[in-house]
Amino acid sequence: MASSEVYINGKFVGSVDAPDEFVKQIVRERRKGVISHNVNVKYDDRTNEIHLECGKGRVRRPVIVVKEGKPLVTEKHIKQLQKHEISWNDLIEQGIIEYLDAAEEENALVAFTEKDLTPEHTHLEIMPLAMLGLTASYVPYANYNQSTRLNAGAKNQKQALGFYIANYQIRMDMDVNVMHTPQIPIVQSITHEISHYDKHPAGQNVVVAIMSWDGYNMEDAIVLNKGSIERGLGRSTYFRPALAEEIRYPGGLVDNISIPDKDVKGYKSERDYRLLEDDGIIFPEAEVKEGDVIIGKVSPPRFLSSVDEYSLASNTRRESSIGVKHGEQGVVDFVLITENEEGSKLVEVRIRETRVPEIGDKFTSRHGQKGVVGLIVPEADMPFSASGIRPDIIFSPHGIPSRMTIAHLLELICGKTGALAGRYIDGTAFESEPEDKIRQELLSLGFQDNGTETMYNGITGEKYAARIFVGNMYYLKLKHMVANKIHSRARGPIQLLTRQPTEGRAKEGGLRLGEMEKDTFVAHGASLLLKERFDSDKTIVPVCENCGSIAVHNEIKKQNYCPMCGDTVEVNNIEISYAFKLMLDEFKSLGVFPRLVLEDKY
Repeated sequence: MASSEVYINGKFVGSVDAPDEFVKQIVRERRKGVISHNVNVKYDDRTNEIHLECGKGRVRRPVIVVKEGKPLVTEKHIKQLQKHEISWNDLIEQGIIEYLDAAEEENALVAFTEKDLTPEHTHLEIMPLAMLGLTASYVPYANYNQSTRLNAGAKNQKQALGFYIANYQIRMDMDVNVMHTPQIPIVQSITHEISHYDKHPAGQNVVVAIMSWDGYNMEDAIVLNKGSIERGLGRSTYFRPALAEEIRYPGGLVDNISIPDKDVKGYKSERDYRLLEDDGIIFPEAEVKEGDVIIGKVSPPRFLSSVDEYSLASNTRRESSIGVKHGEQGVVDFVLITENEEGSKLVEVRIRETRVPEIGDKFTSRHGQKGVVGLIVPEADMPFSASGIRPDIIFSPHGIPSRMTIAHLLELICGKTGALAGRYIDGTAFESEPEDKIRQELLSLGFQDNGTETMYNGITGEKYAARIFVGNMYYLKLKHMVANKIHSRARGPIQLLTRQPTEGRAKEGGLRLGEMEKDTFVAHGASLLLKERFDSDKTIVPVCENCGSIAVHNEIKKQNYCPMCGDTVEVNNIEISYAFKLMLDEFKSLGVFPRLVLEDKY
């Protein structure tokens, strides 16, 4: 057999004749502690290569070592751990637990539970939950979900609003939200306890009914109860800081935070500065809207063309105040005056805005079942159960069959049981409370064990023909809110180069109509709309009739001039896109001479 090549972190270092024995020896020495525990080894029999990895940034996970079908962790070890006589590191030092990376796992056979062990197995899971990351292990009954949904559920929890940090009131974080009344879930996993989830919860327990409601929860949308919102469901505060500093420029010039004088270049109106106090800074609890100045500031002129301007600097100072950004509003929450690293004055002002759930805000359960609010219904019109319970959220049944998120349904039943019994329910993946026991408990509490209830139409009072699946579950409000995304514009700022509208909501940009959007309007025959849409950079240029190049119009002398033919030729104004004019200029820079051949316009 040909000798096997050995690579360390992808670099060839030599070859060995007995690859299997070599790999076994590396593992033996690592378990003894002779080689670092950070080394992982893999033998690829198809390419006949041995790869050793000890670099940074690898994802590794701990598993129990198994010998001859028996795990090395014994009852004695567990008792010692409970008495704190030994620690986790001791188990690693003794080679009882080792970390595998994705490559070494290829050569291992890991048993799920102790009863699955056979003599072929090399390792045993500490507990099956350990294969999941932090957020994925928060999902209750995760092993009843399809893998892609579990992925989505783990991702969604990272975007949920909650109590992100206890000292948020003295922090100046960019773009953060704080939920007003966060709760801890009724259906939990052991990770909630380990990670002290009760100290930073990020959701609320709500009553959910699974049914259609006049089509307003089609395509994953949800219907919200207006009464629930008024009682505080999903209410949060949005914080955003504004910052100004007195920058020092070369030549001894410096910014000045104050109310700008009227002779300053770019002075706004007196109304814009009305909220500033004598020091040029706004006062706390001031209500501000788009365009209001928060911190008044004047700066030296931008371009100092000659030495003379140094003496005139006081007269030609420009306005550079910080105002409320386009599309934003709120209340001044906190004003901080301090210094930056250079010792210059630094002012930070935090603005807050209460966010009440509205149509278009995004909510999700912990199972990747995300949806936006499609309608907010008055409480009187919401369906109600025989016991008078009105759901907070109506969830569409069409999201279940194709997604196969059975845990979403299980959580509804468990949440209902936990709420009625007044206890938390353990939904840890692979080791959760069994469904049949929960159902039995729900039955003993006087409800149907399948989670359905007779419901009545809130508008007509009629009984629904079908029984409705209803229960309690943990819902999260995500940071994607309409208030942060709504955007429209008529006229506004344009780019310097192309003279087309700027891009993006923050820059008050336009909404681009691309090639594909154009095709849809062509298909509709909406020619006038297209004509209107495609003149965002309309420009009028003088063109020489003789040579077809772009001419020059002298406004002062009221005459036209062609750079190629002189000033005796006929020049006509034509309407083109500025981007096209730019392209002609770029052709010229390549030595290509483009001609515009003009025809009479009938």
